[in-house]
Amino acid sequence: MYKFARIAAFLFLVFSASVAHAGPYTDDLGKCLVKSTTSDDQVVFMQWMFSALSLHPAVNSLTTLTDEQRAAFNKKVAGLFVRLMSADCRQQTIDALKYEGTAAMQASFQLFGAAAMRGLMGDSHVAKGLEGMAVYFQQDQNWMSVLREAGIAK
Repeated sequence: MYKFARIAAFLFLVFSASVAHAGPYTDDLGKCLVKSTTSDDQVVFMQWMFSALSLHPAVNSLTTLTDEQRAAFNKKVAGLFVRLMSADCRQQTIDALKYEGTAAMQASFQLFGAAAMRGLMGDSHVAKGLEGMAVYFQQDQNWMSVLREAGIAK
């Protein structure tokens, strides 16, 4: 079942990220961002992302976040990003911007976001929630035939 949860997590990352091409300076910045963040930093990012995503009309009714809470998440994540780019990864940020332009920011933070998502998806509660969907995948004969053809399932 865990394999299906990992597939679901992978699909989420693929569909939530736009394509950004990375050069060597962007790669260095992305690595620095990931290396420089703590698990607490990743929580700040995940909370901010959740608060932003919850504004979508399709899911807004599922949360009770207030405007004040969202403002607090915005402030915390802005502080995190400023710290990362102006202190922890200052030289990598300067180099990426100087040699590869502002697109370097998007690509670098995609790597950062992917690392934070791995942290989120690695939580046992989240993994169990994702496994709930796996039951329905396993019951679908079309999906199972794809896995059989790929040599993953019998």
